[in-house]
Amino acid sequence: MARKTIVVSIPVSEKCLSRLSSGYDVITLPNGLGSGSPELERSAIWAVVTNGSTGLSQADMARLPGLNLVCSYGAGYENIDLEAARQQGVSVTHAPNTNMQTVADHALALMLAVSRDICARDRALRAGAWAAIRSPRPTLSGSRLGMIGLGNIGQAIARRGEAFGMTVTYTAPEDMPGVVWPRVPDAVALAAVSDFLVVACPGGPATRHLVNRQVLDALGQSGFLVNISRGMVVDTDALVSALQRGDIAGAGLDVFEGEPDLPAALSGLDNVVLTPHMAGRSPAAEEAQISVLLHNLDAAREGRPLTAQLA
Repeated sequence: MARKTIVVSIPVSEKCLSRLSSGYDVITLPNGLGSGSPELERSAIWAVVTNGSTGLSQADMARLPGLNLVCSYGAGYENIDLEAARQQGVSVTHAPNTNMQTVADHALALMLAVSRDICARDRALRAGAWAAIRSPRPTLSGSRLGMIGLGNIGQAIARRGEAFGMTVTYTAPEDMPGVVWPRVPDAVALAAVSDFLVVACPGGPATRHLVNRQVLDALGQSGFLVNISRGMVVDTDALVSALQRGDIAGAGLDVFEGEPDLPAALSGLDNVVLTPHMAGRSPAAEEAQISVLLHNLDAAREGRPLTAQLA
């Protein structure tokens, strides 16, 4: 069978590239298709590997007449133009649940790190402090966990919260089947009954700045915000103001607006814990994502059914 040409338009590991290269001709453009050279033979490109953050636009697809398949390397797909793909006859897949457990673990790590002030006290202890940094800090047990979004990742976080002795409430567009946790109508109402507010909803225009000044005010001075979703869901200016003024107790952020450039106002705050959009990254998650990606590439090439097909 003739080798197909695929473009990997996001940064991936050498392990992933090696596995892909064993069966396909791989073009790496980790800064997106727009970074390709003028000599790029676009008509030969059969598939594109992307993710929800980078996506693939209608204009990009239109410049790829031989495009057959778009694979999102992860669960997110908010910036892939699904309607354009349907119109062009391009299949689109993603990889739900491959990193669900890793993301849920990371969310709990951020909750513990910011509430127990782990990072700042580690730095202070190394600088010679002791007595001044042994003050009491909030913990998860007995606290109220509010979930913005209760998909597979949200439910995994909620179950972990319950294991820590937290009570769970959530908001979502509709009742989630098969769950016993109560739902409230919106993010403001949820924040008002939460000590920890965790953002686990999809990104996209519908959720841009869903967490705004009103939500943060409702969360209050003893509340913590954690975001493992997309940076755009949280209004950065409102969050920085709330953190600076003590309107909320702290935040744990794996994602932020303008990635990878960290907003300067966040970098100087001690009441925020930051990680570089890595919540879903672990050896197990990577292996699962590669397996789904290779399955769908092989299936499309051989005319077999695709997994987790969106278009």
